[in-house]
Amino acid sequence: MDNKKRKEEVMTEDVFKKTFWRSFPLQACFNFERMQNIGFAYMMIPALKKLYPNKEDLKIALKRHLTIFNTTPAVVTFIAGATIAMEEKIKNAKEKGEEADEESINAVKTALMGPLAGIGDSFFWGTFRIIGAGIGASLAAKGSIMGAVLFLLIYNIPHLIVRYQGLKLGYKSGVSFLESLSKGGVIALLTEVAKILGLVVVGSMCGSMVSLSTPLVLKISGAKIVFQEVFDGIIKGLLPLGFTWLLYKLLQKGFKTTTLLWGILALGIIGAVVGIFWYEKNTYV
Repeated sequence: MDNKKRKEEVMTEDVFKKTFWRSFPLQACFNFERMQNIGFAYMMIPALKKLYPNKEDLKIALKRHLTIFNTTPAVVTFIAGATIAMEEKIKNAKEKGEEADEESINAVKTALMGPLAGIGDSFFWGTFRIIGAGIGASLAAKGSIMGAVLFLLIYNIPHLIVRYQGLKLGYKSGVSFLESLSKGGVIALLTEVAKILGLVVVGSMCGSMVSLSTPLVLKISGAKIVFQEVFDGIIKGLLPLGFTWLLYKLLQKGFKTTTLLWGILALGIIGAVVGIFWYEKNTYV
C-alpha cells in the first residue's frame, strides 16, 4: 500500500489537524503511575476512530495506549505518527487474515520515547529555552517588552516546526526513520551537540549577566593589594563564576530555588552595606 493511499485512508487533513492540536495538552492529566499515557491516548483518538468504526474495536485499541508513556512534549508527534502508521498496518493485516502483533506497538513506543526525550530535553529545555531566556532577560533588564516577545519566539518557532513536521515524518516513514537515526548514532550525536551548545550559552550568560565584585583592599607595609585585581588576574570574572558554581552545587544538594533567591537578595544587601561587595548599574549581583 503506497503512502498516498495510506494518507487517504487514515491521515486525512482533518485527522492530521486534530492529532496535531491534541498533542499540546499531553501533560494535562500527568500522573506518577503512567505519566503521559492519558494525553497520548487522547491524541490518538481521531486516527483510531478512523481506523476502528466499531466501538468495541475502538475500545481495545484505545486501551492499548493507556500503558506508561513519557517523552519530551515537543517531539511526541514523531512517535504519534509512527504509532498511527503501525496501527494502520496491524488493521490491514487483520483484514487480510494475517497474523498481527499488537504488542509491538507499545514495544516500539517504549523504545523510541527514551532516545527522543534525550534529544528533546537537550534542545528544547537545555538550549532553546536557555538562549531565549538569556536574550529575553538582557532586553527585559533594559525595560524592553521585546525581551518577553523574543523569549517566546526563540523557543516556540522551532518547537512548533518540529511538532508539526514530526507528525508528518513519523507517519510517512513509520519507525524506519527513527530507527535509522538511532542505529546510525545520529540521536547520540545530536544530543551531545545540544549539551555542548547549552553549556556554552549558560557559560556566556554567567559571564555577561552575573556581576559580583569586591572593593576590599589590604595594605601591608605601605603596599596596597586590591583583591578585585588579584581575582581578575587569576581568571577574569572569577567571583561571578565561583558564585554561579556555588549555587549549582547547592541546587544539587536539594536547596529550593526560592530559598537561594532570598539568600542572594540578603547577601547582596548585607554585602553592599558592610562594604564586602558593590553593585554596578545595569548588572546583577
